[in-house]
Amino acid sequence: MDDELAEQASPASKLPIIAVMVALIGLADSVYLTVQHLTAAPVPCSIISGCETVLTSAYAEMAGVPTAAFGAAAYFAAFSLALLAAFGNRAAWMLFGVLSIGMAAFTLWLLYLQGFVIGAFCQFCLISALTTFVLFGIAMLSKFWRRVVSPSFHF
Repeated sequence: MDDELAEQASPASKLPIIAVMVALIGLADSVYLTVQHLTAAPVPCSIISGCETVLTSAYAEMAGVPTAAFGAAAYFAAFSLALLAAFGNRAAWMLFGVLSIGMAAFTLWLLYLQGFVIGAFCQFCLISALTTFVLFGIAMLSKFWRRVVSPSFHF
């Protein structure tokens, strides 16, 4: 029972809740971009220029589906898995880790496309990239915590 109390008090036990909040940010961002794409509404680019260039490029859709919609689905899955993990579902947390690796890899590809193929960046895409890398970092921190800091930690 003492191990269980120590696990609940561990800073790492809060990682799924943090992941839930971060995934909601990514979900909001990608849903916004999906709606803007589907309505053909311009996206205001106030921090950097290049949003319209990126969002109207050939890479803004895959098989007729907005790329941002795939992001929305991935963020919703990450949110759902992290929420299940927050309630103790270990398998969901493992799947969250796998999903975050896939999301990070795809995000690297999208960043490559923006920087080297399209030649422009979209601030909303960069927010999504940052959100994805934070989710990936949370998953990796959890693995590190479990293996190095607290081997009895179960997430």
